[in-house]
Order: sequence, then structure tokens, then C-alpha cells
Amino acid sequence: MGKNEYIETFEKLGIFLEQFGRKANKPIHAAPWLEALNSEFLRPMESLVKTSYLHNPWFTEENIRYALEVTGRSLSAESLVSWLSCYGTPVNRLKQKTVAVVMAGNVPMVGFHDMLCVLISGHRIKARLSSKDDRLLKMITSTILAINKEFEKTITLEEGTLKDFDAIIATGSDNTARYFEYYFGKYPNIIRKNRNSAAIIDGRETKKELERLAHDIFRYFGLGCRSVSKIYVPAGYDFAGLIEAFGTYSHLHDHNQWANNYEYQRAIHLIDKIPHIDSGFLLIRENSSFSSPVAVLNYENYDRVEAALASLSAAGDKLQCITGRQFFNNRIIPLGKAQEPGLDDYADNIDTLGFLLNLK
Repeated sequence: MGKNEYIETFEKLGIFLEQFGRKANKPIHAAPWLEALNSEFLRPMESLVKTSYLHNPWFTEENIRYALEVTGRSLSAESLVSWLSCYGTPVNRLKQKTVAVVMAGNVPMVGFHDMLCVLISGHRIKARLSSKDDRLLKMITSTILAINKEFEKTITLEEGTLKDFDAIIATGSDNTARYFEYYFGKYPNIIRKNRNSAAIIDGRETKKELERLAHDIFRYFGLGCRSVSKIYVPAGYDFAGLIEAFGTYSHLHDHNQWANNYEYQRAIHLIDKIPHIDSGFLLIRENSSFSSPVAVLNYENYDRVEAALASLSAAGDKLQCITGRQFFNNRIIPLGKAQEPGLDDYADNIDTLGFLLNLK
């Protein structure tokens, strides 16, 4: 396949996926190829979107629709062309390798970007899906094959032990990373560990900006590496406005898993007399760690914004992304955009496509 055929395949997949996030009163113009795709996959995908929470309670319909729409938008022809233009090796001139991918399942479709990178680089993928997110990716794989049957030669979904591969990409926790390094260290590899994200608040944010921050914190229940788990606030910061803005996500208390975590953490903080602010569904506590339990948000005070930036810089590979008002520096992304990664926003900030294009 040539570069244009890869781009056309994933552009069509993007159009198919994006429609699941659209409002019912916003119809999409259906080209013949999309009508054919919808006749086969629309109802099964809709059913999957609405029932995934039965398989994994963290995968709510709202979050799955959001993930599908964001992924779909990212696969526009313009975005794909722009992304690939940064790499000099044409995808159709590579010596094809088999790349094993151990996928995470903490948020919906989190493993799709690795699949995209392997396929669009011209290699074969041998993927072991997470049991927490196998149904969505199996459906998307079937959709890719319906769009372009050529991928039947390059996609294998494995249930058991991975073997007979040339390189590996594995995503897990800090503990599983040690296991991956032991077993897969002899292969060319990308092995990912725990990451968190943070935000800088300067006290001048509008209510809308704080609501966007809430999106960065609560989307996917804070389970993703791009979920903000710690905020930096100026000394003496008044949390009242922040807590009011967070109210847009107060419905999380009706989610059993979230509520159980909140009640457990609340009990621990009260018994151990840990100072905290209780919003009614979230605990906000002063803590220097970038990692926080579900239903808990850490914060750290700063006197000068330069000190907060220095702390973030020193965090190194512990951070995936930083959100805040754009005047701080160009590494910081706007509030509300943490959960909308572009094609070149790589997990652990490791250039996955570059790694694949340079496999010997």
C-alpha cells in the first residue's frame, strides 16, 4: 500500500468514529462507502457504546462517545498528512517487521494510537488487548478490515503469550514495566510507565476556564495519564470558585466506583486527620505528589510562578502534560485540552512513529 491509501483508510475510519459523538439532531452526510459501513457496524457499535459499562464500569457511555469523537476528529486527512510530513521515510518503502503491542485499558481506546502508528508505518501488529478494553478495539479492528482488506495481512489480535515478533511496545505501571524490561529487554522496545498530568492556576481564571480545568481532571474519572491529578495554586488561594466550577461534574457521586473511592478516601482522611477540602464528591488536599487516588486532587502552593514551573521541570518523566493559561510558557497547553491529544502527542513523550520508522 502507498501513503495515500493509508491516509484514505484512516480518514474513513475517523469519519465513521466521529459520528458516535455527534448529537442526534446533527446528521452527517453519508457517502456510499459510509452508508455501507454504517449498515454493517453502526448498530453493533451503538450497542457496544451503550453496554460497555456492564463489562467495565469505568467505561461510561459519555466517556466512550467522547473518546470516539476525539479520535475520529484526529484522523482527518489534513491531520494525517501533517503528522506524516514530519517523517522522511515513505511508509511503503520499509522493510516490514512484526511489532508486538501490549495495550493498556485504563481509558477507552487508549491502545488505538499504538495500533495506528504500527499500521501506518507499514509494519505488522501483533496486539494483546487489555481485558478492560478489548471489545471496543476488536470492533474498530473489524471496521478497519471492512474499509481496507489489505490490513488482514498485518493485524493479529493475540489472546495468550506474545511470541515471534521483532520489536515491542508495552504500556503498564511502574511495577509491570520492570517485568516488561526483564522479558522484552532484548528486543527494540518502548516500555511505558506511570505518568500523571498537572495544572498551574494563577487565581485570575474565569469560571469558564475553571470548568475547562474540571474537564482535564474528571474526564475518564481521572484514570488517564493525561488526567490532571495535581494543581499548583498561589499562596492563599481561595478554592471557593474552583469548587463551584467543579460542580459540573458532581454527578460523579452517582457512579458507584467513584462514590466508593470517595467515601473510602474521606474516611481515611478523617481518621488520620489529614487536612483537606471536601467538595461533596472530591477531596482536595495539600500534597507534593503528582499521583493521587481516585476522587482525590493534590495541590501545592507557590509564591512565584517561576517556582512552580521549576518544580514541573524537575518532575521530568513523571509528567505527561501540563495545562494552564497560555502566558506561562509554550510547553503548557490550554485548560480543557488535556484530553484531546493530537497525533503527535505521544504517550510518555516518546516518538512512537519515529521508533517504528527506524526499526532495522
